[in-house]
Amino acid sequence: MSRRSVTVQVARWSAGHPWRAIGLWIVFVVACVVLGGALGTNKATDLDQAARDAGTAGRVAHDHGVTPPAVENVVITSRSGPLPQAEARTAAAEVTTALRGIPQVTKVDAPVLSKDGTTLMVPATVAGDPLTAKDRVKPLLDRTADVQKRFPALRVEQTGGASIGRDMSELIAKDLIRADGIGFPVTLLILIVAFGALIAAGVPVLLAITAIAGATGLTALVSHLVPMYDTASSMTMLMGMAVGVDYSLFYLRREREERLRGAGHRDAIEIAAATSGHAVVVSGVAVIVAMAGMFLTGNVIFTSLATAAIVVVAVAMLGSLTVLPAVLAKLGPRVDRPRVPVLWRLTATRENPRLWPALLRPALRHPAITLVLAVVALLALAVPALDMKLRSTTTDQLPRAIPALRTYDRLVAAFPDRSTEHQIVVRTTPDRAREVHAALTGLAAGAAGDRLFVARGPRPDIRASADGRVQMLTLATPYGMNSAQARDAVARLRDDLVPATAGKVAGAETWVGGDAAASVDFGGQMSDRTPLVVAFVLGLSFLMTTVIFRSVVVALTAILVNLLSVGASFGALVLIFQHTWLEGALGFRSTGTIVAWIPLFLFAVLFGLSMDYHVFLVSRIREAARAGLPTRRAVAEGITGSAGTVTGAAVIMISVFAIFGALRLMEMKEMGVGLAVAVLIDAVVIRIIVLPALMVLLGRANWWPGPLSRRRPAPGDRIAPRMPVG
Repeated sequence: MSRRSVTVQVARWSAGHPWRAIGLWIVFVVACVVLGGALGTNKATDLDQAARDAGTAGRVAHDHGVTPPAVENVVITSRSGPLPQAEARTAAAEVTTALRGIPQVTKVDAPVLSKDGTTLMVPATVAGDPLTAKDRVKPLLDRTADVQKRFPALRVEQTGGASIGRDMSELIAKDLIRADGIGFPVTLLILIVAFGALIAAGVPVLLAITAIAGATGLTALVSHLVPMYDTASSMTMLMGMAVGVDYSLFYLRREREERLRGAGHRDAIEIAAATSGHAVVVSGVAVIVAMAGMFLTGNVIFTSLATAAIVVVAVAMLGSLTVLPAVLAKLGPRVDRPRVPVLWRLTATRENPRLWPALLRPALRHPAITLVLAVVALLALAVPALDMKLRSTTTDQLPRAIPALRTYDRLVAAFPDRSTEHQIVVRTTPDRAREVHAALTGLAAGAAGDRLFVARGPRPDIRASADGRVQMLTLATPYGMNSAQARDAVARLRDDLVPATAGKVAGAETWVGGDAAASVDFGGQMSDRTPLVVAFVLGLSFLMTTVIFRSVVVALTAILVNLLSVGASFGALVLIFQHTWLEGALGFRSTGTIVAWIPLFLFAVLFGLSMDYHVFLVSRIREAARAGLPTRRAVAEGITGSAGTVTGAAVIMISVFAIFGALRLMEMKEMGVGLAVAVLIDAVVIRIIVLPALMVLLGRANWWPGPLSRRRPAPGDRIAPRMPVG
């Protein structure tokens, strides 16, 4: 090997200086954790997440101090029977006294009784910036809980954006701990089965843990450039467990394979670096390229999740190429100790496998029929995706394990006008302030007679900035933020009410914000940006695959089969979550929709992971073909030779993703299940049926425009042992 690839050079240095490589990796991980912990994570706020008109409205209102302060509502109801009015008012008085005595509260309003007499509400205004109110809400919750203890016959509960946000953060943290507690032992068990040796099984898990730790700290540093969405930590854990273990698995299996064929320990590491190491780099870059497309959305949800995924994939890839060869060099043959007797014999055998030739036989003997049947089946599974309905995450999609959400349900049932708010923001010169106020007052009067809006008091809720430049009117809608009525209200404001009133003030800039407007604008942003993201991911993936394999045909078929896999997984996602197929089994209540950001995000992740497996498989097939084997035999031996590795990697990914599908947050459920189903389709249907049948049909055309450097096998060639092909 006259020219050594970079992966081989890195592996050779690490294997030659194992303690240095291991020490540098430890220093890197510790530095990331310490620096990330010291600076903390910059979390994305509601303003960061809002898009277009609604986003501008929120930012202008916040910057000029007219955003309404955070309000927490203490909700008092009866545990059984009618509300005892006297006892409820006594409890409300104690709540009022308790909340007024803490610095986190600026005022407590008078109790409000619902029209049906079932609920008494005590609104309390939280001091400080409303965007960070959840960081200061715990003292309020503690005081409310103290009052509850003195009134056992009543429910004295608290809800609001701050308390819901705090409970959500705690829920995500608990779910991640639970996912760790299940995920790592399950992964270790799968690896023990795959390797038949405890140390070999433990090395990938250890590398994944350190990669996740380093990536978490590094993501915290990067968050000061790209604010992180709440579930970004989940993405680090999800991708870190999946690719961190898989990359090590690819490397370890190839190193063992070469040792079993008689290569020396150091030579086996170098061959693994040249083959699997190269595939790891290509696969990692494929995932990074796919995730980079998310930046074209311009939305912080996508950019933060993409950043978290890119960082952890890059760190896992770096670890598998640097510290892994050092660990293998230091362990030597001890990596296969202690052995699990039966499993060791099964995994270390060099005999020709029987299962995979049997599974591949239809695709190799009857490629045309097999391909047509498989494609028709996948297209049929993809059909439900055409009816996919998207909606932004709302309170009805959040798990009721959150106490503040159960209280919110009771609050909205008793006070429907608390459901959704619209914010009309107007900016102009100070000398137009009176004219703007009059226009907004007229707008509120016009909305009062419209069924889409509801009045909360005799006077309109108008707030003005200290310099008189910005004013904001808040209007209520008694419908959910994603309801057709709420969307109609946004359209009515933007197309009619605002232009006819505040829009007529000379030089005025107007925006309509609020949750419903943010949902509408998010949908519009996704509609405009999705084609750009898809074109970016497909285009760069095509170019990258063409360069790697020097074949337009391989690149084109990779795009087509991966699109087929993604489409089928989308169809399954719709069947499971939109049509409630597994509602009981997965423990969720279907809303008949999919979380709006999930499909585009899944497209990028799934395409990256699909390219991951595709590159690894085609590399093995190309390796056999370059050794002089005909296409049918090269396909058979390439897939069979990598069967154990890819199957183990797929099982690990499916297991990890399925664990996230069992979490309580709907976003995590849809993400986990969507990824698990996609990997299952990719590893079984695409790898065993579609890809081999397609490559056999194409024959030598696979490598066009080539030429593929075909030659007769030499004694030193590292290809899988020959097998009967039917």
